[in-house]
Amino acid sequence: MNFEMAIPVIISFAISALLGPIVIPFLRRLKVGQTERTEGPQTHLKKSGTPTMGGILFLASVTITSLLYMKDYPGILPVLFLTLGFGLIGFLDDYIKVVLKRSMGLTPIQKMAGQIVVTAIFAYYITCYTDVSLAMKIPFMTGKFIDLGILNIPFLFVVVIGTVNGTNFTDGLDGLASSVTIMVATFFAVIAIGTGSGVEPITCAVIGALLGFLLFNVYPASVFMGDTGSLALGGFVAGTAYMLQMPIFILIVGFIYLIEVLSVIIQVTYFKLSGGKRIFKMAPIHHHFELCGWSETKVVAVFSIVTAMLCLIALLGYA
Repeated sequence: MNFEMAIPVIISFAISALLGPIVIPFLRRLKVGQTERTEGPQTHLKKSGTPTMGGILFLASVTITSLLYMKDYPGILPVLFLTLGFGLIGFLDDYIKVVLKRSMGLTPIQKMAGQIVVTAIFAYYITCYTDVSLAMKIPFMTGKFIDLGILNIPFLFVVVIGTVNGTNFTDGLDGLASSVTIMVATFFAVIAIGTGSGVEPITCAVIGALLGFLLFNVYPASVFMGDTGSLALGGFVAGTAYMLQMPIFILIVGFIYLIEVLSVIIQVTYFKLSGGKRIFKMAPIHHHFELCGWSETKVVAVFSIVTAMLCLIALLGYA
């Protein structure tokens, strides 16, 4: 067993935990407060003014820890790039919304263009500068891979951008995106360590950084990650999956991300086709459960437990 991989978890946790009391008051002074939707759950209105953009806490932790291992683990670089690349897009969106006070933030076209550029650089790097194959391991089929040939790159764009936006929709309750992604990161860490894939330090760094962030993000949150954090986490999940040749496994371990984004698509589509009717009380789906009477902490606990169980199933599927 590679017990040394406990070290990046501890380092990243310590950095994240120590940065919290420094960064959060700074964000308050900048008045980068969250604005809650009045049509949403009424319990969320009291969160207005809570500092956002807290994703910089765990991004700093992951970056510092990863740089300590970069020389011996070059496979970290593309994952770190995708994480920071999407984190930067989220940061710009948050900054425009909460600091410059422009409610729209980046326009949808600007946001999508940024996501396409970051994904394209990632795709170019792993195909030209690494020996990572785009053939994907098939769950529950030992030693079986699927290679889409010329469709590998378009499929990569769909997986990366879809995962990033699914993670973004998951960030709507105190500690939800953090807790779910800790489970996913732990799954990838187990696989990375077991296979010696070369990305294990960054998977462990994300676990530690999110544990440290949860000290301030668990209910009632004193800081939110904002798009800065949620987009970055999506980049991490997609980047790690590709470096491990496991993008198909995102359908299993990232099921919560998937149902979050699907609930929005279904809600919007049905609303337009039915002339104003809704399937869910509110989308994304975590708000639907809240409006059904679930407490915020219950939703987070259930979604995290579901993810933990799905990660165990995915481990069986990897064998």
